[in-house]
Amino acid sequence: MFRALRGRNYRRWAFADLISVTGSWMQLIGLNWVVLESTGSATSVGLSVLLGTLPSVLLGPWAGAVADRLPVRRIIVACQALHAVLAAVLALVVWQGAPIGAVFALTFTAGLVSVFDGPALGRFGAQVVSREDLGNAVALGSVLSSTGRILGMSSAAVLAAALGSPTLFLINSISFLAVVVAVLTIRRDELHPLAQSPTDRVGVTAGLRYVAASGRLVLLFALGFTLSSLGRNYQVTMAAMSPDATAYGLLSTVFAIGTVLGGLAAAARKALTVRLLLVVACATSLLQVTSGLVPGTLGFAVVLLPIAAGAVVIDTTMSTRVQLDTADGMRGRLLAVNSAVGAAAGAVGAPLLGWLCERIGAPETLVLAGTLTLLVTVFAASVLGASPHRRTVLAHRVLRRPHQPAPPAGHPHGPVRPAKRARRRALVRV
Repeated sequence: MFRALRGRNYRRWAFADLISVTGSWMQLIGLNWVVLESTGSATSVGLSVLLGTLPSVLLGPWAGAVADRLPVRRIIVACQALHAVLAAVLALVVWQGAPIGAVFALTFTAGLVSVFDGPALGRFGAQVVSREDLGNAVALGSVLSSTGRILGMSSAAVLAAALGSPTLFLINSISFLAVVVAVLTIRRDELHPLAQSPTDRVGVTAGLRYVAASGRLVLLFALGFTLSSLGRNYQVTMAAMSPDATAYGLLSTVFAIGTVLGGLAAAARKALTVRLLLVVACATSLLQVTSGLVPGTLGFAVVLLPIAAGAVVIDTTMSTRVQLDTADGMRGRLLAVNSAVGAAAGAVGAPLLGWLCERIGAPETLVLAGTLTLLVTVFAASVLGASPHRRTVLAHRVLRRPHQPAPPAGHPHGPVRPAKRARRRALVRV
């Protein structure tokens, strides 16, 4: 289960990731509560999520192309330093009681830095472990992220009550230094370099063509968008389901515990397959419908635990398949597209769910969203489970192109039967 931890480089990378993720979740909890307390609106919380993710939607493919061409170490160090500065400025802005517009502006700027940070971190993280251990490393990364989420959320509630939200932002500012130190001290001779793209496959256009040419990737990204936008925007729905700050902290902690369990479950598996993704997506969709039907905050918390576990299994499987099923030279751009899909899901789903929670109610929103994600998952499973011929016909129908059945072998426009090889006479040396 923990085979990736055998490498010294990964152990150092994982420890730095744990520290950084803990700080990031402390800031996220503090930021969401500052926005909710200042505006009293779940829609405003969704708007904050939108501003943080919008840059990834607009600039993700370009950031991936940069990560595939430039040294990722330099990108990571520069972006982590900028994150540290922005977190410190956010602490000052909140402490001074500046207008909420200043908080939104800093959120957008931090999202802009994260656009270039994400693909570089993903590409560098893939070099820290071997290809055979990559799936395990991604799963363990989910466990570390979930552990950091628990530590960040639990400590955020205590520190915010005792010292105020600006303290959370200052701690997050310091946590970015752990990643900088790890990147600078990792042994280069023990890295596993990724192949570079040939000259005819560099740039954003080549990356988008690569994705568009694979119907499997397009379908998986579309499924991931639906699941993320309607199924996992729990920053908004948990806030809407919480009668007070204590309940919000409880639900956040339960969700974090569920993500740890999901990460351990993913790490224990030898292979993370698309079939596993589809099964877990159906299960979490049904649980989401159930979460809107059970009474009380405690009942919602009980159903939320397996939902969080399933969400991590889905995300880990998606990330693993994107990295292992694509060319090394496309790794940064595919990771950027995957991140952009998640960002677009947050940008669309968070405000939409916040609006629905205020119009029809949070429980009704959970039931509606869970039903939609279930239908989309079943459709995706039916397409992926169909024969190659049926998938081709469906693709032509979607693209509105006439599909012509393949002519029989021997037809002038059909496949040509291979000619029989002429027998070669044996050469006899005299």
